[in-house]
Amino acid sequence: MDTQYSVSLNKIIETHGFEVAYAPEDIHNRAVISPDVNRPGLIFSGFDKFFDSHRIQFLGAQEMTYLKMFSPDEVREKVKLLMSLKPVAVLLTRDQEFPSAFYEFAKEYEVPLLKSKDSTSNCMSTLISYLNIELAPRITRHGVFVEVHGEGVLILGESGVGKSETALELIKRGHRLIADDAVEIRRTSSRTIVGSAPDNIRHFIELRGVGIINARRIFGVGAVKLTEKIDMVIQLEPWEEGKTYERLGIDSEYTNILGIEVPISVVPVQPGRNLSIIIEAAAMNNRQKKMGYNAARQLLHNLGMTDDVVPEQKELEIWHDF
Repeated sequence: MDTQYSVSLNKIIETHGFEVAYAPEDIHNRAVISPDVNRPGLIFSGFDKFFDSHRIQFLGAQEMTYLKMFSPDEVREKVKLLMSLKPVAVLLTRDQEFPSAFYEFAKEYEVPLLKSKDSTSNCMSTLISYLNIELAPRITRHGVFVEVHGEGVLILGESGVGKSETALELIKRGHRLIADDAVEIRRTSSRTIVGSAPDNIRHFIELRGVGIINARRIFGVGAVKLTEKIDMVIQLEPWEEGKTYERLGIDSEYTNILGIEVPISVVPVQPGRNLSIIIEAAAMNNRQKKMGYNAARQLLHNLGMTDDVVPEQKELEIWHDF
């Protein structure tokens, strides 16, 4: 069974600066579990099938103008229908005022009433983005997460293989630490997973023989980052004699994280290998592949082993025509 995550309504109110027009006594215990929101126009027209009470209900200028078309008694009936369904909250945008019927039935059915000065579209998009992150499916992986040349690189491997030491060297080379030891990974969309550090260990690195250090305090705020998209995975493993490792990298290998395929490279660890430089090169190479250039395919073409015309050569041919 999938784990259901929630975020408190109070946290949403504080984060987005919503004004509380009416708060039930138990508002501190209210939780939002749906990343989706709704505009209850169909409810006001009398259609209440498929209504999801877990969604925050948005009222904009369109809904309020629609209600003004009806008599006070008709408005009461429409508002009563919405409130009787007990949505987690009703949010009024554009700094408008709730008609008295909303307060009457909000108190009867214990429904929080919130207000925002933002436009409906801006407020909805901001809140949906926030909820998608707060309520995203998540897992925690043992590893190190760093940003290298703008690429989010998740470094995995057994304890003692050198993940933290490699991260420290990358920080000294101008890259940024996001998480050490435990990486919290969230799926924020059908194509994106992001990584961050748990609050209680953020910015700390464990170095065997030295102890715990605070990367932010030692290297400055420019050496750390709160979160980043995971663009690739580096799997560190001790060198095994006789094992065949990837040498060309024509086709990328992938690993599945929360249902999303992420490029992965297995890097053998051996005395004398500079892992930080290797990871820098891997990150830049991954970015080039995303931009349509594959160095291995270019090499094979140069050697006459393929008939492909790679993007770089196409560009040269186009410029030659000019």
